[in-house]
Amino acid sequence: MSKQKNYSFSNKIIEILKQDFGEKYQDIFDKSLIIQYLNIKTRSADSGSKSRGSFANIYAIYVLVEDYIKNGFYKKGNYNSYSGAKFVDLFTRQRELPFGQKLQNHALNHRLNEEFKKYFPTSKHIPIIRDVSTNKYWFSENLLVISIEKEKINLSDTIIKIIDAYVEVKQSSFKSFIKSCEEITKLERANTDKAGQFIKKLLAPNVDARIFEIVSYSILKYFYHGQILYFGFNMANINKHNLILYKTGRTNANDGGIDFVMKPLGRFFQVTETTDVHKFFLDIDKIERYPITFVVKSDNTIEELIQKMKENAEDIYTIKTIVKKYMECIEEIINIPKLVAYLNIAIKKGYLKSIIREIILQSKVEFNIIEDDDEEIEEQT
Repeated sequence: MSKQKNYSFSNKIIEILKQDFGEKYQDIFDKSLIIQYLNIKTRSADSGSKSRGSFANIYAIYVLVEDYIKNGFYKKGNYNSYSGAKFVDLFTRQRELPFGQKLQNHALNHRLNEEFKKYFPTSKHIPIIRDVSTNKYWFSENLLVISIEKEKINLSDTIIKIIDAYVEVKQSSFKSFIKSCEEITKLERANTDKAGQFIKKLLAPNVDARIFEIVSYSILKYFYHGQILYFGFNMANINKHNLILYKTGRTNANDGGIDFVMKPLGRFFQVTETTDVHKFFLDIDKIERYPITFVVKSDNTIEELIQKMKENAEDIYTIKTIVKKYMECIEEIINIPKLVAYLNIAIKKGYLKSIIREIILQSKVEFNIIEDDDEEIEEQT
């Protein structure tokens, strides 16, 4: 494929280009930066449900190009006279799309443009044009319309087809994942080891961050389930309480850095796939340096993780008393080996099927296969 890297989904992009433009397909691919960008962003299409899908930036393209087509600019032109699409309409539309219900506004406002410039630093054009004063948006028509042998070719319809095809593949992959989970729940007691190994594979460092968070929650929920503590306001009134772990919302949500909360202890849990000390300390600052447990998607030992964090923090902050205060806010580090150990304990307690059912439930909610509570959509100001 010329100068561009060929991923598994690249063949589907080429197929669509051939259908729409015949022999000109390769020239169009080589000349269109937005097609090349989609080629990069759709590379996870056939990597399974556990690979991260790049929906935020792709859907920012989708809703603006869809708006362009819906308003007839594909045929009539005069896009340069268009008053622009409203943020609330674009944002609402994004969240109607598969896997899009919890998307934030960042892609529309800056992330798509910033990433596009990273891949194509010499380009004179960026995908999204925004008027901050009116909060109106346009897609750069210079990226939608290219010239091949003096012929003007509009790619808007083709872009929609490519993204639709990508989403279809990801949906199919995820439904297969759900089906596998459901089949595992049917295993008899003799196949407990197989079911346990299935869950452990979902904890690998290369799995989708959302799947890792869901599996981590499901394991921890049933590891703590049934553990009891006793406390009260005075010695005459000591009460019995079960430890209960709650998931605070969807994965990757802007929720102040709290992924799970434990009642009645009030423990906070944050899931992370990075060992970047900036990220850890930012999460600590978000909750006013309240003690927090980090669930880290890493096979490194807990001692190695803590030591690396401390060394990085001392390099950055230099003042030992500040570093000490931050480090003291880390209540516990739970890495992948510790999660596996907790899983084994939960399985011995008889919670294997419950864990898998929880994974299925949380996954269906996360990927919009079933609906949970609606959220209000506020217009960006």
